[in-house]
Amino acid sequence: DSGITNKNITYSYENLLKSLKYMIEGGLRSVIIIGGGEPTLFSRFGDIVRFLKEHGVQVAISSNGSRNRVIHNIADCLNGQDWVRLSLDSGSNETFLRLHNPKTAVSLDEICAWVPRIRARNPKLSIGFSFVIVWKSGNLSKISNIDEIVMAAERARRYGFSYISFKPFLMRG
Repeated sequence: DSGITNKNITYSYENLLKSLKYMIEGGLRSVIIIGGGEPTLFSRFGDIVRFLKEHGVQVAISSNGSRNRVIHNIADCLNGQDWVRLSLDSGSNETFLRLHNPKTAVSLDEICAWVPRIRARNPKLSIGFSFVIVWKSGNLSKISNIDEIVMAAERARRYGFSYISFKPFLMRG
């Protein structure tokens, strides 16, 4: 998705609803809401999620967790087939801040502290901790997090995440 993400493209709410209605009529059954930025920044995020659920669409949300209050506010309309995955990629706050460089002041602890609240609002909702493994290799100038895998798994367990996923960071040749 690198060709379409982070392009500062926005859609009007009306056009988005029209497109979703068209796709639902054509058989759309599930949607992964991902941003190329943070999808919960869209001012009508909650309305879109509720619209999709009212039309029987399975919803998945990939978020950086910085606006978990928004996810908490819509958790009641999600069901056991829906999921939320937080892209955290670290076990420590220091590595989280270096890897993600958040635009607003937020810590890994603050993000994770929302998980029990969201799960209390909807115990059926699956909430995942996503960890893309990066390491310094050759000319790759990424911040290494490979030494924080165990720490991240312990954090995921402590805060009540449903699962943790580990994926390698791959470079295109």
